[in-house]
Amino acid sequence: MTYTYIGDRLTDPRLKGQPCEAVRNSRGKCVRGRMGTMLVRFGAETVNVVGRLLRKQPHTAAQSGEGE
Repeated sequence: MTYTYIGDRLTDPRLKGQPCEAVRNSRGKCVRGRMGTMLVRFGAETVNVVGRLLRKQPHTAAQSGEGE
């Protein structure tokens, strides 16, 4: 699942507005913390962020491999 991290006033400016990918566990579920945080990957960097500040990106055929 692809998200955009909107951040807040305390967010590192280089992460604001950047796309990220959810980190998944062995069952394929997103890794979520007890306080509403979510583990995401910005390229090669893995970061724990506030889940409420993430926005889902629309699912396209190119992402799923359909239409080939």
